[in-house]
Amino acid sequence: MDTPPHTPPLSSLDSLHIDYCDFAYEHKGPIRMAVTDIGDTTAKTFAELLSGSLMDVYVGMSRRHWALHRNILCHHSIWFQKQVEQGIMKNGGKDVSVELFDDDPRAFELLVKWLYQGRIDNVSDMPMDKKWDFADACQQLYLLCDKINLIQLKNSAIDQFRRGCNEAGLVPGPEEMKLIYEKTPPSSPFRKLISEIAARQIMDPESKSDASTYRQCFEGSPDFAIDVINAIKAGAGGSLFQDPTEEDGCCYHEHPLGQRCDSSLRK
Repeated sequence: MDTPPHTPPLSSLDSLHIDYCDFAYEHKGPIRMAVTDIGDTTAKTFAELLSGSLMDVYVGMSRRHWALHRNILCHHSIWFQKQVEQGIMKNGGKDVSVELFDDDPRAFELLVKWLYQGRIDNVSDMPMDKKWDFADACQQLYLLCDKINLIQLKNSAIDQFRRGCNEAGLVPGPEEMKLIYEKTPPSSPFRKLISEIAARQIMDPESKSDASTYRQCFEGSPDFAIDVINAIKAGAGGSLFQDPTEEDGCCYHEHPLGQRCDSSLRK
């Protein structure tokens, strides 16, 4: 993470009708698994979501384990619905599990809170020494939600990330930026965000960062280089550099350190 400059309609998925049958229980007709805010569901629907069997989810290299209600997972995510369907086809519905070894358990903790409560924590309510860690977890949450296609939670995650960076006075470093470009599509708003952060760091006269700070990002992703350059152009406000073909020619000559060309050779 780096220190930044000192200057301080969600599309609805309700039209998707998903019928989910829990094979471990008597089927009494399809349950409509519309993707809605869990806080807006009726008591009856919420109780149905908390019924049925559980699904094991293993997250991170440590294989941290959660046992979560299948119904509530499928209520929120088509991705989890497909995992259940594939598990049923594979082993008759027994011991259906999901492995997310490439994801961060901190991010999954936030996902679980949102699945059951419809919200995540607010970084503004946290002490200063916790803000950056939470912002970093929200970056990981964004990547997880991008994988399982939870648009509403992705938007919350990027909002909390931005706010956490601002309140902590820190921004992601090259390693974190590189990860975003490795795990998101070209159209990702998170790419736009971090390329603009990098552009601002490079252009800020008080920042220790320059273009070389992001060498590994440039080498790893041509898209990052393009996005940063375009962000610098947009942020320059239409200012044009001096024409290099009109400058003192000595600027482009080779000579010993500290020396300059004879004035008669400068043109």
